[in-house]
Amino acid sequence: MAYILAVVNQKGGVGKTTTAINLGAYLAAHGKFVLLVDLDPQSNATSGLGLDPSQIECGTYEALIGESTLREATVSTQIEGLKLAPSTPSLAGAAIELKDLEQREHRLANLLLEVRNDYDYILVDCPPSLGLLTINGLTAVDKLIIPVQAEYYALEGLSQLLRTIGMVKEVLNPDLEVLGAVVTMYDGRNRLANDVVEELHTHFPNRVFRSVIPRNVRLAEAPSFGRPIMEYDPWSKGAKAYERLTKEIIDLEHSY
Repeated sequence: MAYILAVVNQKGGVGKTTTAINLGAYLAAHGKFVLLVDLDPQSNATSGLGLDPSQIECGTYEALIGESTLREATVSTQIEGLKLAPSTPSLAGAAIELKDLEQREHRLANLLLEVRNDYDYILVDCPPSLGLLTINGLTAVDKLIIPVQAEYYALEGLSQLLRTIGMVKEVLNPDLEVLGAVVTMYDGRNRLANDVVEELHTHFPNRVFRSVIPRNVRLAEAPSFGRPIMEYDPWSKGAKAYERLTKEIIDLEHSY
């Protein structure tokens, strides 16, 4: 059965989708069968893997509202072993439509039951909000990865995210846990960045990944070419950082 992880932070621009794409790619490079579920109406994970969201006829929206199965909504990517359940522009309206459906918080969890035995890892890229789509993501997964930007406002809203996680754990998914927080866009020359890291250890004792993702131009460029960093520039600092993070996550999984 797949190990299901959500990459989540309601604050935008923290490297959430970059983390989801590159973890998926490096896990596949380690011989794992991986499904990346794009649950974000902005469709950045979809375009970041080289697909045009406007050309997709069946994606996570159609699956969530019951018009298709998740398997039918899944497509291959250019990375061997990595498949994608893409997001389409229609997903923006899903939160409204989901409100009237049965088990609205469990729609994704029920979809993943169908495909859980097909993969080693399922990664869910959640939208930068705490709405119904994100609640679906939190309800469906085993553990959470929380990217946190090493900047001044990075910790703003983190307490709200933790309250939401606590609510979901209490009411919808009692087994939900934070696997770890990962520091992104890190610049070691910046004293503030080091302060953010220290503060993170306070919020997540023993749950901050050792691997830190640096601020890296090549990492920022890769999505515009529809490629993960391991294909765009495998020798860049950003690529090496995500490779280390992937190994760390694999080791953590085996320790549970």
